[in-house]
Amino acid sequence: MGEATEMVVLLGDDGAPIGSERKDRVHGAATPLHLAFSCYGFDAAGRLLVTRRAAVKRAFPGVWTNTCCGHPGPGEFMESAIRRRLAMELGIEARDLVCALPSFRYRAESNGVVENEICPVYLCRVEGEPAPDAGEVGEYSWVDWPAYVARAERPDSDLSPWSRLQVAQLHEWGLVDAYLRR
Repeated sequence: MGEATEMVVLLGDDGAPIGSERKDRVHGAATPLHLAFSCYGFDAAGRLLVTRRAAVKRAFPGVWTNTCCGHPGPGEFMESAIRRRLAMELGIEARDLVCALPSFRYRAESNGVVENEICPVYLCRVEGEPAPDAGEVGEYSWVDWPAYVARAERPDSDLSPWSRLQVAQLHEWGLVDAYLRR
C-alpha cells in the first residue's frame, strides 16, 4: 500500500480516535493530531539500529532517527503495525516488543510539513543485517546507546526532533538500560 492509499487514525485532543484519513492528505501545513509509533531496535550486543530517512521523504528528508516510525491503520493493532513497517522498511523482524513510552506526544515541522502525533515509543530486539527500502531509508548504522544519547543531547544534533525528545525520556527514566538487562 503506497502513501497515497495508506490510512492514518485521526485523534481528538483527548487521544481518542475520531476518524481516519489518507496519509498523503494528513501531513501538511495544518496536520491534524493522529496516531503514530516510534520503535528502537537493538541487536544481541545491545547496539541500536539507527536510520537516515530517505531523501525523497516529504517530512524530514535525510534526517537521522530511530530504527523505524510509522502509523497504524484503522483497526490495526500497534504491535502489528510496527512489525509490518520493520519488515517493509528494513526487512527485519521485531522480537520482544515492549511499549516504553505509551503516551509520548510531539509536534515538529520540516519544509512546511507538520508532524502532530500521539506516538507511543517501543523497544524491541532485531537480528541480522537490514535490507532497507530505498524509498524509506537512505542508510543505517549500528550505535551504542550511550553514544546515541550523547548525540541526541548535543545542541547541534543531527537527529529528528522526535527522537531527541524520546531519547531524553528513555534515558532519564533508564528504560533502555532496564530493557537491555532483561
